[in-house]
Amino acid sequence: MSTDTILELIKAREGISSNVRDTYLLAIIDGVIQELENEKSIALDEKDANHLMFVVDYTSWRYNNRDSDDMPRHLQYRLHNLIIQYREVTVDELE
Repeated sequence: MSTDTILELIKAREGISSNVRDTYLLAIIDGVIQELENEKSIALDEKDANHLMFVVDYTSWRYNNRDSDDMPRHLQYRLHNLIIQYREVTVDELE
């Protein structure tokens, strides 16, 4: 996924106009993408607007809720749907 596009969308959503927080935001973006791909086994498609906006929303939530583990219901629901629809099945699971 294009982290530049994600970064610009998050900055627009959060009203951030400077580049001061870019390094921090990019680290969160990378962490969210790795979590979705590696831990949740979701095959992200950068051309899918639903995937793009979920990464933006999830990253934005992480940025604003550094000390909270309680994900909002709308994000839980969307994550659950992504897992059901786009989860990659490994060879081990097919056996």
